[in-house]
Amino acid sequence: MADAQIIDGKNIARMIRLNLTEKVSQCSEKPRLAVILVGNDEASLVYDTAKQRAAREIGMDCQIYHLDEYVTERELLDLISQLNEDIHVHGIIVQLPLPPHINSLHVLMQIAPEKDVDGFHPVNVGLMQAKSPLAMIPATPKGILFLLKQIYPDLSGKHAVIIGRSAIVGRPMATLLLNNDCTVTIVHTKTSNIADIVQQADIVIAACGKCHTVKADWIKSGAVVIDVGINRIDGKLCGDVDFENVKKVASYITPVPGGVGPMTIAMLLANTYEAYLRQTNI
Repeated sequence: MADAQIIDGKNIARMIRLNLTEKVSQCSEKPRLAVILVGNDEASLVYDTAKQRAAREIGMDCQIYHLDEYVTERELLDLISQLNEDIHVHGIIVQLPLPPHINSLHVLMQIAPEKDVDGFHPVNVGLMQAKSPLAMIPATPKGILFLLKQIYPDLSGKHAVIIGRSAIVGRPMATLLLNNDCTVTIVHTKTSNIADIVQQADIVIAACGKCHTVKADWIKSGAVVIDVGINRIDGKLCGDVDFENVKKVASYITPVPGGVGPMTIAMLLANTYEAYLRQTNI
């Protein structure tokens, strides 16, 4: 069997951004994204800077609010309230995780649902569960679904196994796939016989946050493998999938880097544009 075809998320994301550039050029004002970063986590700062650069490249405005790690919860909530009331701000993101003295749920609930371009507000979570077109879909699951539909325009009846149950990837991904008529299984740290379950999957989505967890003997021949993991070992990036060996078994696979990561930023920009349209009643 030939090696898996590489799913080029970087190139697909580039095409999405080009399409957005054309749309944004026709807006009466620049869609504006506000990104709030608390503390000095280097990876978060690099990621937020990449968001800002990508937004500006397509003609959007993006401002990073970099707050001290000792900022109070009240001060953070007050900033979000100000951004909620600013009619020129169309999307708001709070970079997670937050310092332990701040309640993340309180913060996420403070963001106006219509400006919640991360899709983490309980209102948007509920709208997604209800299959409402008004739901703001979290960027990473939305990007993964876009990639999968390049392979399977109709996902009906496919068995997808998601490794990881986070509120950022695993849970919303399960909802999206269910909404597209997949059979969905979630496995996690408390699941017994994970490898046996994963071997049944037509689609494997690895989002467990541990380098090279998913081995070749976990994968059914011809399965599609999506690697969400971004881990660092000795300064080098690696995914949650043992790429070099799994690609010998799978039919399609995403690389790390260059797979899901670029799609996340592209979909975040798409969500910001959608939020702009809704708030300006276009």
